Amino acid sequence: MKAILKNISKAISHLVYPALCQGCGTEVLNESCICSQCYSTLPFTNYNLNNENPVAKIFYGRSKIESATSLLYFTKNSLVQYLVTQLKYKNNQNVGIYLGELLGFALLKQDNFKSIDALIPLPLSKQKQFKRGYNQAALIAQGIENITKVPVWDNVVERVKNTSTQTHENRINRWQQMEDVFTIPNPNQLYDKHILLIDDVITTGATLESCINCITQNQHCKVSIATVAQTF
Repeated sequence: MKAILKNISKAISHLVYPALCQGCGTEVLNESCICSQCYSTLPFTNYNLNNENPVAKIFYGRSKIESATSLLYFTKNSLVQYLVTQLKYKNNQNVGIYLGELLGFALLKQDNFKSIDALIPLPLSKQKQFKRGYNQAALIAQGIENITKVPVWDNVVERVKNTSTQTHENRINRWQQMEDVFTIPNPNQLYDKHILLIDDVITTGATLESCINCITQNQHCKVSIATVAQTF
């Protein structure tokens, strides 16, 4: 009975407040954030089908990872940029879950994903999460869990220091800024696990690198990386 009432409520809500495509504004008839036409324009990388991809190469000689992938190419003034902006700065949390579900479908096609034990969203500082009201990486992880059924562990790694963007910094400055940013309150939880670290967009990789090194420094743990998009 509850399920029937829920479906009726959804139908009425859809009539009063029809769902609109985040790309072109046309009405969509399902739970998707974008219409099929806009979906067909998304620039998928297909990195999940190739372990020797550009995202994985970012970490060569820097951090020990099992694999790395990004779902989409991120370019300025694109639909991908618009969706990421909606997620991070416009409180459009449904976009995060939707993008996570797309990423989840891609990960199911990745050979080593079967060995993943848990999803860990890259944590925000307490100040930034309080200001934003949510962690966008956690929403993406929730979407991945919806598709893959791999659990999200969102309090295993903590961010204890806030930092500014590292996009325009050189490698030495980026590393200095990211030193001692993360901590793990209960290292035993990660022992002998293979975790997938989740983030929205990878640029320099400095933040992910710091988090990976924190996780792998003292724990017998394997780490892989997955992000929604990669910049150039």
